[in-house]
Amino acid sequence: MIKLAIPLLHVSDPVLAESFYCDQLGFKKTFAYCPFGESGPCYFGIIRDGVRVHLSSFPGDGIAGNAVALIVDNVDALHHEYVLKGVKIDLEPTDQSWGNQ
Repeated sequence: MIKLAIPLLHVSDPVLAESFYCDQLGFKKTFAYCPFGESGPCYFGIIRDGVRVHLSSFPGDGIAGNAVALIVDNVDALHHEYVLKGVKIDLEPTDQSWGNQ
């Protein structure tokens, strides 16, 4: 039985990625594997509200351009939080008819 899926996203710069995901999006880093130091290839996990994501800058890990859909309790409140933190947002929350609830 499958109990959990953890998306793996490729990042080009682990230091910038950690700053963005943790400082701006409110995730916390839970572990890191950086055998060549923080500026070399790094694989690390982040979590927010029980949602886990893994990020990697190792060649071949993840595929640039992947996307993850996160279902949230209050998208307007989360959007407001991110605006206050200066997160660049291309499209404000918009009702769609895709059937994801």
